[in-house]
Amino acid sequence: MELRLLNPANHRAIACSTTKPYSKKVSQPDDSKRQQQDLQIRKISKKDLSRILRTESAIKAIEGKVNSSKYNNLWPKAVLEALSDAIKQNRWESALKIFELLRRQQWYEPRRQTYAKLLVMLGKCKQPNQASLLFETMLSDGLKPAVDVYTSLVGAYAVNGLFDKAFSVVNDMKSVRDCTPDAFTYSILVKCCAKLKRFDMIGRVLEEMSNSGLECCTVMYNTLIDGYGKANRFEDMEKFLHEMIQKENCVPDIFTYNSVVGAYGRFGRINEMEKWFGEFNKMGLKPDIMTYNILIKSYGNSGLYEKMGSVVDFMEKRFFSPTTVTYNIIIEVFGKSGDIEKMEEIFLNMKHRGLKPNSITYSSLVSAYGKAGMFGKVDSILRQVENSDVVLDTPFFNCAINAFGKFGDVERMMELLEAMEGCGCKPDDITFATIIQACRAKEMINTAKDLESKMIHVSGTFFLFIYIPFWEGGSGLAEFTKSISKDVLSSKAREKLLLNSCISRQVSISHLCAVASDCCEESSYCYEDSSS
Repeated sequence: MELRLLNPANHRAIACSTTKPYSKKVSQPDDSKRQQQDLQIRKISKKDLSRILRTESAIKAIEGKVNSSKYNNLWPKAVLEALSDAIKQNRWESALKIFELLRRQQWYEPRRQTYAKLLVMLGKCKQPNQASLLFETMLSDGLKPAVDVYTSLVGAYAVNGLFDKAFSVVNDMKSVRDCTPDAFTYSILVKCCAKLKRFDMIGRVLEEMSNSGLECCTVMYNTLIDGYGKANRFEDMEKFLHEMIQKENCVPDIFTYNSVVGAYGRFGRINEMEKWFGEFNKMGLKPDIMTYNILIKSYGNSGLYEKMGSVVDFMEKRFFSPTTVTYNIIIEVFGKSGDIEKMEEIFLNMKHRGLKPNSITYSSLVSAYGKAGMFGKVDSILRQVENSDVVLDTPFFNCAINAFGKFGDVERMMELLEAMEGCGCKPDDITFATIIQACRAKEMINTAKDLESKMIHVSGTFFLFIYIPFWEGGSGLAEFTKSISKDVLSSKAREKLLLNSCISRQVSISHLCAVASDCCEESSYCYEDSSS
């Protein structure tokens, strides 16, 4: 199959210049080469470093003034920019400290928009209790909450599964003048229900909405269609889609189009995807670049490479130039399929067109090279990243760490972890779990335990990633439970992790309690609402 992203002459020239793939057998570099290769990406670009340091220093400088009462007339721009940066980065503790300082300023005037942004951030950061306290603070500032603030609070509760509190806020809104819940408020509830797989709650939301005199609008239908589609519940998705089409005041738009086509494509149901692609075209809807990218990814993941190439050709005939996202999709498809030569060809085509690779591009390349055992190529990518101004992120480092993990190079993995923290990227569950598994495979037990302890401060769900292989390997729930490192986790933490594990695998809570009581001496499982 040929993806005609360039003219044939350029294709041949680039293909001839492509370096042959590395052999899967890679010799260990000697000490001098090792020192030269010693984590090239640790030297991040001056541009990135300057940006990171400016943001960090600005936030820390403002934070340092929080505990002093004399700083009550600071330069407004400095405080507001530091608060905005902290919110964008979801640094909720820093944001609340800076907001506390902001409220002490002589020039401070309470603004609902600021509270709304903070509430949304706290919801994303899984801090519903802090969101509740912030709402009380707003009331103490003398501000009357508006629909946007109430909706942000509803979202903060709902996204964390606290639907009773979310519905309570909705009821409060009904009793406040000019704060009646609108379609957007209810769409937030529906979106959270779908995201958390609480489809049993959606009927209640729609009933509440109907009782309030509101009809489903395009936004609500799009939320329902997208939620059911992502959950592989196509019968419900099509039910709401047909209902939407039949209503005179609700016209499907490009979001409807992409949600339906994307849902079928995501699960490899190509016939239905193509059917609805045609149906929406008959309705007069025109595909956008996202639609084409969805088709490319769907065909690629299904191994239909000729159709994938046809979509690229069709795009260009319709004057839709492939974007960085388009190339990233194609690179990922060929990388996952193990076609390294084609992946490299597309990558060269991308750069020839003047499109700038980003962290996602390099993550796909590193992942493919690691899977193929081409660790010299992984080093080559790290050198490319060093000489570019690409903004690195946690997924990129995770791919690189995983690549060296396949080779059993724990030293490089630890170097990458150090570089990751130096770049301002926060390690997550996957980062730690990958390194811990490699350490245990090398019988570096003390190092693994140190990382487990460090991991607890990052997240309370690391157990799922590290010990799932025991469960999947057929050891059973009892062995899975016994595998908890008791010298690292408290009894309460073990209970929480086991509960999360069982919910994710649809194991009944009663069965968990029975097994856990035999395996954990300190078990005292007591859950108020096991259904949630």
